[in-house]
Amino acid sequence: MAGVLDSVNQRTQLVGQNRLELLLFRLRGRQLYGINVFKVKEVLQCPKLSSIPNSRQVVRGVSHIRGETIPIIDLSMAIGMAGIPQEELATSFVIITEYNRKTQGFLVTGVDRIMNMNWEDILPPPKGAGKDVYLTAVTKIDDKLVEIIDVEKILAEVSPLREDVTEELKTRSAERVPGHLPVLVVDDSSVARRQIERCLTAIGMEVVTKNDGKQALNYLKEITGDGSSARDHLSLIISDVEMPEMDGYTLVTRIKENPALSGMYVMLHTSLSGVFNRAMVQKVGADDFMAKFSPDELAERVMEIIDQN
Repeated sequence: MAGVLDSVNQRTQLVGQNRLELLLFRLRGRQLYGINVFKVKEVLQCPKLSSIPNSRQVVRGVSHIRGETIPIIDLSMAIGMAGIPQEELATSFVIITEYNRKTQGFLVTGVDRIMNMNWEDILPPPKGAGKDVYLTAVTKIDDKLVEIIDVEKILAEVSPLREDVTEELKTRSAERVPGHLPVLVVDDSSVARRQIERCLTAIGMEVVTKNDGKQALNYLKEITGDGSSARDHLSLIISDVEMPEMDGYTLVTRIKENPALSGMYVMLHTSLSGVFNRAMVQKVGADDFMAKFSPDELAERVMEIIDQN
């Protein structure tokens, strides 16, 4: 237990400093890719894979790891590249991750190192390049471009989540008092923004979306520039954690230290989960935390928050 707590303390030192640790890896070729260490449970040599009948081609099989049956996704294939050849599996690696309340492994050809970085150095992907549809961000390390993949988009394609709220919740929302202020949704993944917006509009909420913490903070300062409070304009803020330029933890810190913004209810809504993330949420002073993505759970919680505030 002491070891776990020490690890939590070390990780939470990054909170409010707009920093992250990035695990660098390769697919086919020399291009470097990155994933937030917080989403990584372990990295191991590719284990023996068992095939799954009628599964998508991108799922190379399943493996039994520490008592859990985990699907192994060929990350090269998932972003439109050629898959890793069968004869190279034995020398490949699997990154075991936790996203959206599920555990999955991503098959990669090589793992490079872990880099401690500033989110300000993580930038939105350049527009116009074809495969940028699978990127949420890019950065440079040692003058080499590192691409950060939109894993939520990949998982939405490989194993689609239910995105619609139930009819029972829609009926309950219709019985509520109308005229609530909009909800500000902050997320760098276009898939996640669409999922959340669809969920909230189904219960009658107006939604304003921003792509990262920096955009969101600028918007909040703009709408309160006349001396008003953010609560005069918005019902609440729902923010992702991992975002280029300014992460969700730093956004919460900036909101809570600004008198015009500090009264806003802020929910962190993230594919990150576990003890590390909860420790960070408490440290920055967020009002709530929810792991992605359950449309009914999110809709119900939003209605509760609005009705109580």
